[in-house]
Amino acid sequence: MKKKADRLDAIKMIISGKEVGSQDELLKALEDEGFEVTQATLSRDLKQLKVAKAANINGKYVYVLPNNIMYKRTNAQSTSEMLMHSGFVSLHFSGNLAVIRTRPGYASSMAYDIDNRECADILGTIAGDDTIMMVIREGIPHGRIRDFLSEIIPNIK
Repeated sequence: MKKKADRLDAIKMIISGKEVGSQDELLKALEDEGFEVTQATLSRDLKQLKVAKAANINGKYVYVLPNNIMYKRTNAQSTSEMLMHSGFVSLHFSGNLAVIRTRPGYASSMAYDIDNRECADILGTIAGDDTIMMVIREGIPHGRIRDFLSEIIPNIK
């Protein structure tokens, strides 16, 4: 059974990758990615992700993510293949700031995971498409932050 966090990431990537107009379409797309989900669970997931419906250029209503979060697909990679990689590229420190570089489309999800762990040493994050800026409490050793991040980002060095 796949984890809820993976399912939520898959939902975000599917909605960002193509126009999905109904829960049935989304359930089918999730099934194609190997997720077994009921309509009730999907409905709760959409509520948790704050997914809304908005009219596209043609006037058809499709699911959209809040704050224009985009999860870009590269080539023919499936959602499952993308979830197997953390998307992490690099981590650099400058004083009480850290900059995490990711593959395109991964920064928002990674920043969300960092913020939800509620580390007292990290004051907050700001994410773009492929970059996260993290503000660290004054005087915290960078090694401690790296150790914390290694719990979220498996391939961090």
